[in-house]
Amino acid sequence: MTAKKKFSFIALCLTLVLGLGSCASYKQFQYVTEEFEVPSRVFKSDYAQTWQAVLQVMKAYDLEVTNQESGLIKTRWIDNTLQLNFADSFGSSDSVKAAKFKLIINVVKGFRGTREVSKVTVFRRQMVEQDFLQGWKIIRSDGIMEKSIIYRIDRELKIDNRLKQIEEKRAKEAESSF
Repeated sequence: MTAKKKFSFIALCLTLVLGLGSCASYKQFQYVTEEFEVPSRVFKSDYAQTWQAVLQVMKAYDLEVTNQESGLIKTRWIDNTLQLNFADSFGSSDSVKAAKFKLIINVVKGFRGTREVSKVTVFRRQMVEQDFLQGWKIIRSDGIMEKSIIYRIDRELKIDNRLKQIEEKRAKEAESSF
C-alpha cells in the first residue's frame, strides 16, 4: 500500500469515528438547547402599546422591577408549592417541600421593514426544595404559564386595537354628521 493510500485510509477512519461520536454526544447537551428555548413572540404593535398590554397582564403578579426604558419586568418570588405538588400527585415524582418561581419579561422595540414592532420574551425561573439538606434546585419550566402570558398579551393588544378602530369610526361618523 502506498503512503498516499494509507493516509487516505487513516483520514477516512478518523472522519468516521469523529462523525459518529459527535452524533452520540448530542444527548449530553440536549438540555442546553431545551433550556434556551424561551417563549417569545413578535407583535405588530408599537413599543408603548405593547408595554401597556404587558403591564395590564402582569398587574395580577407582585412586581419587583418595572423599567420601561430597558423593557424589563420582574416579579418577586412566588410560592407555588401547592400547585406543583397537585400537578405531580398524578405522576411518579415525589412531592416537594417548597417551590417558588419568578417571571422575567423583556419587551424589545424593533422594526420589520418600515413598521415598528415589539418582541416580548417571557422567562420563568422555577426552583424546588425537596428537603432542607439538598437546598434549592432549579428545574425546567413546562412552558405553559409563559405561553398563556403571551396569549393574554396578544388578547390585550387585539382588544386595544379594536377599541381604537371603533373610536376612529365614531369620530368619522361624528365629523361627517357635523
